[in-house]
Amino acid sequence: MAKSKKANAHGSGETSSPVNVPPVVAATVEYENWLRERVAVVESDLRQKYTQMRKEPFAFLRATFYRWSMLWPQVCPGLADAPELLAIGDLHVENFGTWRDLEGRLVWGINDFDEVAEMPYTIDLVRLVTSVILAKRQNELAIDAEHAADAVLEGYSQWLETGGGPFILEESHPGLRAMALSAERDPIAFWSKLKDSPQLEPPKRVRRLLDQSLPGGVSEIRFLHRVAGIGSLGRPRYVEVGSCNGGKIAREAKAWLPSAWSWARGRVKEHAYSVRMLKHAVRQPDPYYSVEAGWVVRRIGPHCGRIELGQFPKRRDERLILRDMGRETANVHLASPKRRDEILGDLADRKPGWLVEAGRAMAEATEQDWENFRTSQFARDNSHAEKGPEHGG
Repeated sequence: MAKSKKANAHGSGETSSPVNVPPVVAATVEYENWLRERVAVVESDLRQKYTQMRKEPFAFLRATFYRWSMLWPQVCPGLADAPELLAIGDLHVENFGTWRDLEGRLVWGINDFDEVAEMPYTIDLVRLVTSVILAKRQNELAIDAEHAADAVLEGYSQWLETGGGPFILEESHPGLRAMALSAERDPIAFWSKLKDSPQLEPPKRVRRLLDQSLPGGVSEIRFLHRVAGIGSLGRPRYVEVGSCNGGKIAREAKAWLPSAWSWARGRVKEHAYSVRMLKHAVRQPDPYYSVEAGWVVRRIGPHCGRIELGQFPKRRDERLILRDMGRETANVHLASPKRRDEILGDLADRKPGWLVEAGRAMAEATEQDWENFRTSQFARDNSHAEKGPEHGG
């Protein structure tokens, strides 16, 4: 494990090793203090993250890829030595969303690339199915584990064999299009929520990156602190909002970090693998996504961002949605084309039911971690949100 400062039970950042605490708490303390060594952590957002982690297992899964990286080889040793490629790592059913390409077309696919690293290809498939199992237990999805695993594996294998293809929603994919344009993603609601965010001036280097991403002629510019996601809560996140040609426009900058996958192995690699993945993946690019000078910069808007489970249409075919999620997973895995034949061979050699068995095992391990975390003294002492950002420079 990478050496780092340890926080005490109250998250003060003092150097001390936690004793008699569950492994998930010890991992959380060490990871968050590693985070503090690298970025000016927003402590109020971090406490909000702990609050979300205590609520239910699905949110806990989204927040703790650092812990998943440690559990994975223990719970799924037969999958941990599968062929490696550039994988998402932190894949789940709410890590899919939409953006607009240079032609203005709406595109659907994986939304977040914070944890991309060289990992076994199986990790993305198992984590996606695990997220379905945990979401179903909260009554947010109806599909059972077996059908979910079958749908993901069907879509993944099919797209891997055929070479994949991007999801352009203008003429095709009516189910995905209905989800992307649902009433829950209403532009008025999006801009109203963003408007209520507290104003916060970013460091000069971040302001330059945001300014460079905007077109000319933007007026009424404001800089805001945005609270979004769960896994990245605590990282500095700034938004520049303005008016342009009669409408609102926004760009976001979020602090970049190496993947928790390398952190868990004590071999932190200062390399943004997401750039290489997106350059070679089979998908229509988001023209406003970039990683520069330690910051992830992207356009945000009503239809430019992730799709939450609550935004899924009430009438939907979950099997088809999960099949397409498997297909999109293949699209990004095809950024490592030399691994394609090896992975297809590995899939052919695996016994039926391997994916649902692994998903259930990781769901059980995650729920046990969640129970240990939510009842811990650390979580009780730290999981309370405070108003206002606490950014450093």
